[in-house]
Amino acid sequence: MNSLIIIWRSSLRRIFWITLCLLISGTPVVAATNNGTGKIATATSPTGQKDSSNHDVVQRGVKNYLQTRLKNTQSVNQLTIDVTDIDQRIQIVNCPGGFNYHAAEESLTQVYISVRVSCNNNQWYLFANARILRTQPVVVTSSMISPGTVLDIENLRVAQVETNRLRHTAYHSTDELIGARMKRRVRQGQPIQANMLCFICKGDRITISAEVGGMKVRTSGIAQQDGVIGENIKVINASSKKMVVAEVASTDVVVVRL
Repeated sequence: MNSLIIIWRSSLRRIFWITLCLLISGTPVVAATNNGTGKIATATSPTGQKDSSNHDVVQRGVKNYLQTRLKNTQSVNQLTIDVTDIDQRIQIVNCPGGFNYHAAEESLTQVYISVRVSCNNNQWYLFANARILRTQPVVVTSSMISPGTVLDIENLRVAQVETNRLRHTAYHSTDELIGARMKRRVRQGQPIQANMLCFICKGDRITISAEVGGMKVRTSGIAQQDGVIGENIKVINASSKKMVVAEVASTDVVVVRL
């Protein structure tokens, strides 16, 4: 009787240590039994065998899927897709028919996108995550700029900038900004945006241009507001002292649309 108890206890210890070793090594264990012969029988999951190469397949598939979906929907110059590595402990089944990928339409404008990966052969699926870096060429400062500085080719350059950093109208050519004045202090490498500058600033003496009956009329005036090219501002006619609304055409001319 005592010898049977000793054998039974020995078998339990063997089951415990073998199971522990299998768990540490990452081998999936469904059951461990003593078949009465003193040997341990183990079983692994019969479906969806784990294959580490499938992790690379899925990650490349997610990237290709997003490149296709985003190519024609983003008004950007460069698009960088960084797919987060899938945990190697996650089992990815073999999918002979190829994996399916899907992301919600409304998520495609976001920085982080979650893509559902599935296989038609079974009910398996997982979500893979990617970070989208959208950039476009915009004009930035090449050095620190103080308020009142007149912009020229020396203090401007073009660089790739993340679109989510742009909150106002940005400029894509340095030629568009020559002669404009900064309204605030701007550090080096900062994108130049419309709210930072004025082509005509409040108090500037300017030329008011108007076309009447096929004739162009010009007179002097004083700007009552800051404005960038294409923006309407209030100006005072220096001769009549009347206030008019005119469109900024350059750094010293506004146009009255009659």
